[in-house]
Amino acid sequence: MPEVVCLGEALIDFVATESGVGVGDSPSFVRAPGGAPANVAVGVARLGRACAFLGKVGDDPFGRFLGKAFQEAGVDIGGMVFSSEFRTGLAFVSLGAGGERDFCFFRNPSADMTYTPAELDTTRIDSATIFHFGSITLIDEPARTTTLTAVQRARANGTLVSYDPNLRPPLWQSLDIARSTILETLSLADMVKVSEEELGFLFLNRPPDAPLTDDELNTCMRRFHEAYGSVELLMVTRGARGCCWSTRRGLQGALAGLEVVAVDTTGAGDGFVAGVMVGLLKRGYTTPSALEKVSAEEWKSLFWFANGVGALTTTRKGAIPALPTQAEVLAFLG
Repeated sequence: MPEVVCLGEALIDFVATESGVGVGDSPSFVRAPGGAPANVAVGVARLGRACAFLGKVGDDPFGRFLGKAFQEAGVDIGGMVFSSEFRTGLAFVSLGAGGERDFCFFRNPSADMTYTPAELDTTRIDSATIFHFGSITLIDEPARTTTLTAVQRARANGTLVSYDPNLRPPLWQSLDIARSTILETLSLADMVKVSEEELGFLFLNRPPDAPLTDDELNTCMRRFHEAYGSVELLMVTRGARGCCWSTRRGLQGALAGLEVVAVDTTGAGDGFVAGVMVGLLKRGYTTPSALEKVSAEEWKSLFWFANGVGALTTTRKGAIPALPTQAEVLAFLG
């Protein structure tokens, strides 16, 4: 049975072949499997740990392609649901000169939005050491109830719960609803990963694409821990500037980014999360209470590895095709 279970959306990313143009201006696209929780699942499997993905896709060519891609990457797909009624979601992704992304989604509704509690694979949830989820399946019913049901079951089991909100503004009815929903659900997790832009959006009500100064970042991290005292770990990714983290016990740290030629930043944060999970599993920190025992030096080593996973993920187009193996990360880090 899997050590890590990731629940959420799986979709097809059509990634523009030409950088620096909008979705409507790209002459062609490359198909790639995607969806943030699915990316994390593949990232964990590529790094050598047992992982399952739970979610719903269409029983159509794209859904079957996703199932095959996940399975070939080593992910347990026995808990995936293939719908004969609803189609697999699609996302068209254009890339800026530095690999920044712009999304155009097709899901009206897509299968992941119709995921029901009755379709949950509770056996796999009960087997998990770490349970990971995102906010996209919190947008619409019945997927929202399904996601919350799974999270509460994992928490009741004493499972370590990981949450990456992964804000995608075009998918929400409004930014106010997105902000309130994410803020309401942060307390469900033991560890939370956000980008610095997401952190500013949540705690300074800044535009969701606005980077933060160091002072603003520290203010947001302090506000996070003041508001969510039960969450042990906050992780903040800063793109090329690396990452920083803080714990409710007051441990803090930051690492600079690793130099790579970024082609596509899609999935970099998901690779980072996978790296953190694998680092915790390798060290035996596999319960919520165990996170309190991680030393400052261990966090630094763990995030150094996670930074390497995230950096390598930006060097190829697409998320899942770019996620590295353990050997590739170790060779890159030297």
